[in-house]
Amino acid sequence: MTYAITQTCCNDATCVAVCPVNCIHPTPQERAFGSTEMLHVDPAACIDCGACADACPVDAIFPVDSLFGAQKRYAEINAAYFADREPEPAPDGPNFHRWGAPSFERGLPSDFAPIRVAVVGTGPAGMYAAEDLLLHTNAEVTLIDRLPVAGGLIRYGVAPDHPSTKKAGEAFARFHAHPRVRMHLGVEVGKDVTVPELAAHHDAVIYAVGASADRRLGVPGEDLPGSASAASFVSWYNAHPDVAPDAVRLSAQRVVVVGNGNVALDVARLLVMDPAELAATDIADHALAALRDSPVREVVLLGRRGPEHAACTASELLALTHLPGVELVVDDHDPRTGAAIDGAAAGDRAALLRDVQRRALDWSSPPEPGRRIVFRFHSAPVEVLGEAAVAAVRVTSGTGEQDIPAGLLLRAVGYRGLPVPGLPFDEGAGTVPHEGGRVTGVSGAYVVGWIKRGPSGGIGANRTCAAETVGTFLADAVAGALPSPVHPRRAFRRLARSRGRNVVDARGLAAIDRAEVARGREHGRPRVKLATVPALIAAAKGRRWRRTPV
Repeated sequence: MTYAITQTCCNDATCVAVCPVNCIHPTPQERAFGSTEMLHVDPAACIDCGACADACPVDAIFPVDSLFGAQKRYAEINAAYFADREPEPAPDGPNFHRWGAPSFERGLPSDFAPIRVAVVGTGPAGMYAAEDLLLHTNAEVTLIDRLPVAGGLIRYGVAPDHPSTKKAGEAFARFHAHPRVRMHLGVEVGKDVTVPELAAHHDAVIYAVGASADRRLGVPGEDLPGSASAASFVSWYNAHPDVAPDAVRLSAQRVVVVGNGNVALDVARLLVMDPAELAATDIADHALAALRDSPVREVVLLGRRGPEHAACTASELLALTHLPGVELVVDDHDPRTGAAIDGAAAGDRAALLRDVQRRALDWSSPPEPGRRIVFRFHSAPVEVLGEAAVAAVRVTSGTGEQDIPAGLLLRAVGYRGLPVPGLPFDEGAGTVPHEGGRVTGVSGAYVVGWIKRGPSGGIGANRTCAAETVGTFLADAVAGALPSPVHPRRAFRRLARSRGRNVVDARGLAAIDRAEVARGREHGRPRVKLATVPALIAAAKGRRWRRTPV
């Protein structure tokens, strides 16, 4: 028997580190690492020890004989990755695989003094950086987030029906109460404290503020009511305090989503899946109620290019093809679409659509009975139509242009970072200029995650990104290139609390967690999230917040 890595692979290579026979690839030392969608277990080399499954932070690794339904395909996917690979030379000694030469990428002197580091942002990028510092140095870490609750992308970006992916947050949460961690949630840099003030209280500051803005389409009618970003829709169903419970209205039978990346697939899936399945997740109360009453029966995914260039991962597309009660259709309006699917190689994403029905659709009629997701490739929006609200989307077609009636348009065409007041910013790239994570022209300032490299890569990609940034920072520290803090260690806590009365610390965060889990227990759910800042603050202070019906 062998193990296989499945859909929820986070790519952070924790499994690689514990494998005794080097059967998981690509490893961080291989060129393909970071460019593949997921890691793979070599069935010919696996010895069935289970170490990888025990170490996996997102429960993505299972014995092949335990896979069922759509998961069975992952045994084939793992094996196919190694089909054309040259086997490694047999080792000369008794070890299962060759040992590489010792590598000591970092070296800290024995008298390395304790350092104070602030990490701004508590999502995966910031927490990988904090983890690196806490496990490998004597640093004291100040965790800062503008929201009164930690988690970032894991809490507010992962779809509620992907609970395994959310488990990465449990691995990070163990550091929230670390003895060398001080937590200040509900503190916004640029508003409550400034970049110079942060620098004056710490040896260094690592900014992990992500890419929270969305890219626009640039077409007429884009700002009509009923036209929004997929990012705001994701925040809405994940109970993000920045998005009001009534921000989304589901009043039409058809929704058009521009894009076919993972976020677009998440949005489409949530709109048409059975609400009864979502009732067992941590989806926002208001979103669950809206989806239960939703008239939406059809979601159209627009892709500017062909299926061979679909931006989603193969694992997410494969999962969509097995969504219970939902029909998948490929709009056959352009002959290039069918040709690309039929000609796709076995491992290509387009090949996963080979068994999906292809037909031309009549957009002049309401959606047919049932629930469906339509892939429409070689088609882009040129105008959003409507007077008081979105009524239709005009799109390109093989014969010119075509109007698709819809009551909601969601754009899922990418994210971009926002400037941090006091740091340089590249408007074109939407990132902070840096060298190996060191912010250009600002001593003691560093970046990690999407604000550093742009909006690419999932949760696990932040581990190697953080390792580079922390490595650069430590090299600067050893070289004596960092400015010394002006204020004593406890001064920042006084500063933060003087700027706002509702700063949440680790104890308050634990209280929020208990309150949400308790609310979930009442309804047979893992948790019911508190969706507003006042509700989160009240829970942090141990006060009871008014419950809303589910």
